[in-house]
Amino acid sequence: MDTPSAQNLERIDTTSDIVHHDNFQQRLHTHSHIVERRPEWLKVRAPGGETYATIKAMMRSKTLHTVCEEARCPNIAECWNAGTATFMILGDTCTRSCGFCAVKTGRPLVLDLEEPYRVAEAVRAMNLAHVVITSVNRDELPDGGARIFAETIHAVRRANPNTTIEVLIPDFKGKLDALQHIIDARPNVLNHNTETVPRLYRRVRPQAKYEWTLRVLHEAKVQGLRTKTGIMLGLGETREELLAVMQDLVAIRVDVLTLGQYLQPTKAHLPVERFVHPDEFVELRDIGVRIGFSWVESGPLVRSSYHAERHV
Repeated sequence: MDTPSAQNLERIDTTSDIVHHDNFQQRLHTHSHIVERRPEWLKVRAPGGETYATIKAMMRSKTLHTVCEEARCPNIAECWNAGTATFMILGDTCTRSCGFCAVKTGRPLVLDLEEPYRVAEAVRAMNLAHVVITSVNRDELPDGGARIFAETIHAVRRANPNTTIEVLIPDFKGKLDALQHIIDARPNVLNHNTETVPRLYRRVRPQAKYEWTLRVLHEAKVQGLRTKTGIMLGLGETREELLAVMQDLVAIRVDVLTLGQYLQPTKAHLPVERFVHPDEFVELRDIGVRIGFSWVESGPLVRSSYHAERHV
């Protein structure tokens, strides 16, 4: 099936694009159940190590950001000590107020037009075989920052012709002309995260729409790119809702799915409503492969860029 069905799109949340912070606080306190204690399988070491320190120093020297730090990824020590990182472009301030994300929200600074070339230099200095490039949302820009994204792909490829490139992109409010800039740059993998089930978008992703996510992934696949998406578990979704979303993604031929446990970054963010057992992640991985994904990365600490080099 090549296009999202009418049935799929009937379940789309039509929340207004603009949500004030007081509304976010209201959403935060209307959850049905909070789980406080983190189980043993979710405990990780504090980041450290020589390679970790070297990469951190390089990022600061080139005035670059990583989503590893900004989003408080639990795998930062493992990935950085293996010499891999996910670059976050377009600044460190997001125009959206998603209830799960630790990246700061506010009015972004002006675009840094030299940023693509500093990313390319850092990729070369790190001698990366595979690089992931993501960004904050820049909804105040007509193209959402898509041209800078595309130029970053081009710059990395010129400086590192043997490096494969994955991009983890925003939805650009479903604007296909903005998306086309990135598709034309031909990254090896195009990732856009679904994050959660449609019923929870109002609370989890108030300025996003499920329809936009399907549109981005569908259009990239139609134009021949390898596509990828991720879903967080433990925000209040039911098993039936999760399986329905997985079927929607298979219907538009998404190649790679990542499934991980949502972890509350601060007390100002949405609470965890359920910790999913590792055995359930294994079961969901098997279901995903059986229904048609070519690769499913599934586990409590899995994030969208975890083991990304395997997804090319």
